[in-house]
Amino acid sequence: MSKGKNQMSKTTSPVVLVTGAARGIGLATTKQFLAAGWRVAMLDIDSETQDAAVTKLAEPENTLALTCDVAFPEQVHRSMDKLINRFGQLNGVVNNAGTAVFSPLAETTYDEWSRVLAVNLSGPFLVTQAGLPHLIAAGGGSVVNITSISGLRASTLRVAYGVSKAGLAQLTRQQAAELGEHGIRVNAVAPGPVDTAMAKKVHSADIRSAYHDAIPLNRYGTEDEIANMVLFLSGPNASYITGQIIAVDGGFASTGIGLPSLRQ
Repeated sequence: MSKGKNQMSKTTSPVVLVTGAARGIGLATTKQFLAAGWRVAMLDIDSETQDAAVTKLAEPENTLALTCDVAFPEQVHRSMDKLINRFGQLNGVVNNAGTAVFSPLAETTYDEWSRVLAVNLSGPFLVTQAGLPHLIAAGGGSVVNITSISGLRASTLRVAYGVSKAGLAQLTRQQAAELGEHGIRVNAVAPGPVDTAMAKKVHSADIRSAYHDAIPLNRYGTEDEIANMVLFLSGPNASYITGQIIAVDGGFASTGIGLPSLRQ
């Protein structure tokens, strides 16, 4: 197959590694890959929640649960070895694992800063690097990094998170520039406000109203809407797309301040 296109096995279904797969966007993405005929290695630091998710999926032949902290190279490499021992190949990577600290710059500790960058930026670097030989062996593949609109536009209380996601956007471009010759495409999805279980708990009515005023579509996104784009970017219909940061945010990143008084 020519460079720039994914080459999937003709005899077995493709394999994708999804990090942060125990809940939220990662779990929604896992479900969509399974529905599309992929086998999924689900990686998460929370083994209990992930094991429960795997059991509920009820697809033991097509799923593999891996417990791993993506900030530690040795854990990443052990998990990759387990994936290859089980499935024998790797065709896609989704770097979704992430963490956040919401505090003012002056109150963010160095340990908090370091941990957020280790998970959100070093993690995708380590996971992609570990998977690279196997993607090349498969004749190419796809990497999708989950960034954030917080990496595209600044906001308060997100100094570590925003910087880590902005760095991940640039890492995406660097990976795309270097890996294209191997037929490996690298893109990023930048979600806007998403109606995750965590958001439902911590976003007050006032916060939701403020977001709605700033989003042209006037609502939060869903986990499945993010997963839709991840699956698309991982498949053959996106065979000529690489190095792109795609905001799935209802128009939030492209607009200025929303003012309720200006709405008609």
